[in-house]
Amino acid sequence: MQAIIGALLIGLVLSMLGSGGSILTVPVLLYLIGMQPELAIASSLCIVGAISVVSSIGFIKQKKVSWPHVFLFGLPGMAGTYIGAWASTFFNSDIQLKVFVVLMLVGAVMMWRNQSGRCKAGTKLNIVKILTQGLAVGVVTGFVGVGGGFLIVPALVLLGGIEMWLAIGTSLLIISMNSLIGFVKYYSLLSDKGLQFDWSVIGIMIAGGLVGSMAGQWVSQYVPKAILQKVFAVFLVLMAIFIFIKSVI
Repeated sequence: MQAIIGALLIGLVLSMLGSGGSILTVPVLLYLIGMQPELAIASSLCIVGAISVVSSIGFIKQKKVSWPHVFLFGLPGMAGTYIGAWASTFFNSDIQLKVFVVLMLVGAVMMWRNQSGRCKAGTKLNIVKILTQGLAVGVVTGFVGVGGGFLIVPALVLLGGIEMWLAIGTSLLIISMNSLIGFVKYYSLLSDKGLQFDWSVIGIMIAGGLVGSMAGQWVSQYVPKAILQKVFAVFLVLMAIFIFIKSVI
């Protein structure tokens, strides 16, 4: 039951805000499901990647994906995710959770300021910067198990020079690429340690997340996105405080 509730919440947030849902996945797996931190981070990548792949299909059919940007941002992102997952082996889970708390607070600030919603497309494609940011976002994805959509969308608009309506679908594909390569690396690392993944929970979370995303599309028609973002920003701050108290102090 906890997995279903958590998955529905993640799907709702992803579909209503276009980002942010993945940052809820690790706390749900940690505190509602009771997974070990390493397994929660790795499983989060699998769940987020699968939901993003399916969610991107509609954007692909509507031709709302910029394939050059998918590869420009996504390929260095995949390399960064692999590096981040590998680097995690040199740190204990407490360090990863501290980084995760900081990332939640950054996400809260960006949601509150509605940064991605106010972004205007850049005048030209800044290839060097978008490659660099793709790599950096990938490292973060691999290290703490989040998709990074709230970082990817503004980067695509400001550095990639594409419009917001095109950036969202493009972001979903990039998130799926980063997340799935990160999961493959984590799977190898954790399997070598003898840790077992709970595939039933992962499957339920993916299915519930997809159902939640459909419900979120309906809800978003009646509630302004700006209000949803501010409510979610406050929720992220409260969640970050909870994780800090629960797992770090």
